[in-house]
Amino acid sequence: MPSHAYINTIATAVPVHDVHGFFLRFAGSQLADDSRLREVFNRMAEKGGIEHRFSCFAPAADPDGASLDAAGVFRRGAFPSTARRMQMFSAQAPVLAQKSVERVLLGEERERITHLIVTTCTGFSAPGLDLDIIARCGLPGSIERTIVGFMGCYAAITALKLARHMVRSQPEARVLIVNAELCTLHLKESANLQELLSFCLWGDGAAAALVSARPTGIGLDGFHAVAIPDTRALMTWDIGDDGFDMVLSGRVPGAIHNALGSAIGGILGGRRVADIDHWAIHPGGRSILDAVERALDLAPDALSRSRDVLRAYGNMSSATVMFVLKTMLDAPAGRARGCGMAFGPGLVAETMLFHTGG
Repeated sequence: MPSHAYINTIATAVPVHDVHGFFLRFAGSQLADDSRLREVFNRMAEKGGIEHRFSCFAPAADPDGASLDAAGVFRRGAFPSTARRMQMFSAQAPVLAQKSVERVLLGEERERITHLIVTTCTGFSAPGLDLDIIARCGLPGSIERTIVGFMGCYAAITALKLARHMVRSQPEARVLIVNAELCTLHLKESANLQELLSFCLWGDGAAAALVSARPTGIGLDGFHAVAIPDTRALMTWDIGDDGFDMVLSGRVPGAIHNALGSAIGGILGGRRVADIDHWAIHPGGRSILDAVERALDLAPDALSRSRDVLRAYGNMSSATVMFVLKTMLDAPAGRARGCGMAFGPGLVAETMLFHTGG
């Protein structure tokens, strides 16, 4: 009989530089010639539900100065090329990933880790982040490696799905998942209001999780994907000459709201919304959480964990939903059913059912 799979533990890490206020001032400076747009930007940013975001690069002393970062890489009028940003990713992402891995493997026998799954959509190199993690964290060279690349915010759900398959086919498997995203590397100079508001969501972060057949933590019960028709252009993530170009349309929350009503039966496998005790929703932004809450007619506090993560860290792409799940592992409250969701390019919702309490 196939084994069940459980998230036994989750650990998270963010860089030391809290840059939310700094980046808001920079974004506002991009609209210095249009006081009306600047007022709109300030009002909408204030309503975003974010208080802190962290970046791998140290901000300059003055957000109105010639360079945005202390190292002088992000110079006004001469932001770095994609190649330079990938060099920064290769230097910084392994450091942040290692912080999360060391916390999740505290007391673990590292030679027992059999599989490594790494998700990222904010940087690429080869040899890559997977081999960096193995070398830095003293993992076996024989470990089976999988990279889930460029899937965006829902990649963590995909990684958990893969881990569940691995454990169910090999009950002795111990799968390490690492989600590492340096979203702030892709900062742009722009006077486009939607682009500036979109960038004001993003922060850097990493999460590590151990998945095995050991029956403790969060049990992974099943997965379901929903591709929303006619929405491909609403959320895109393309590689440009000066970093990765994100398009996050203001129509995304409405598309999610409209799709969930008819899709929720399949997501919940025939269960009712009222049967779900915990909701681990990827906080892509306050408006997305509001859309999910309205579509499912949830209680006002049902998404409090997701809102707390958004407030404290912003949107860290694939790592973010793992921060939400960690809050559930840290505060066990008996056996309960849960549903996780994350949204990304496509427009696609990757979802999962889980349980806590054995």
